[in-house]
Amino acid sequence: MAVIPEDAKIPTNATRLYVIGDIHGRLDLLERAIAAIRRDVDLYGADALTVTLGDYIDRGPASRGVIECLAQNPFPTPYVALKGNHEGMLLDFLDDPTLGMHWRMQGGEQTLQSYGVAVRPLMVGKANAEAAKRLRAALPASHLVFLRSLGTSLQHGRFFLCHAGVRPGVPLDAQSEHDLLWIRGEFLQSEADFGKIVVHGHTPVAEPEVLPNRINIDTGAFASGRLTCIVLESAGYRFLDL
Repeated sequence: MAVIPEDAKIPTNATRLYVIGDIHGRLDLLERAIAAIRRDVDLYGADALTVTLGDYIDRGPASRGVIECLAQNPFPTPYVALKGNHEGMLLDFLDDPTLGMHWRMQGGEQTLQSYGVAVRPLMVGKANAEAAKRLRAALPASHLVFLRSLGTSLQHGRFFLCHAGVRPGVPLDAQSEHDLLWIRGEFLQSEADFGKIVVHGHTPVAEPEVLPNRINIDTGAFASGRLTCIVLESAGYRFLDL
């Protein structure tokens, strides 16, 4: 079962959403989430959709393994992969190597290492171009296809899913990619009704944050060892035990 690209039709019979927060190179935790979703599907049926909210790479030790896993859809349901700001930084670096130092400071060094690209001789001054060249060579074609196919948001029922959040006062279908991947303060502090409940990650919290207008499921997996998967249903929500 392939990953559903951004412009494909989402299955209309999906009455249940499994939504996974920021993974950041923690393949071990992702595998636990996959197993938990399989157990849940065995109990409640396959009329469901799995969504990941982005930030699959950087900071944790196994970015390559995470992308390899997700690109093949390891879930027992149709799957939509959304884009995080960290995937955006990697793609920007490939297109413009001068951005390498910024990406490295945000965890890109761990991703380069996971793809076998030596870090210390590179990523300094003009060596950024060489690092980008080596990363292009190391990236399997299927990984690049996956990264370039990522959508930035998904609306399903009463929920709006994205990586970081939305800008208050802007219609959901008019949000900019930059805000969907990067916004924090204006969104996190807002008590506005966004029209749908925004389910997001991007800003780590010790516990999932459930508010009337938004749900934050980034529990800082790369550092905390805790990856969160929420199940969204018409009757409400619950969390899977990973």
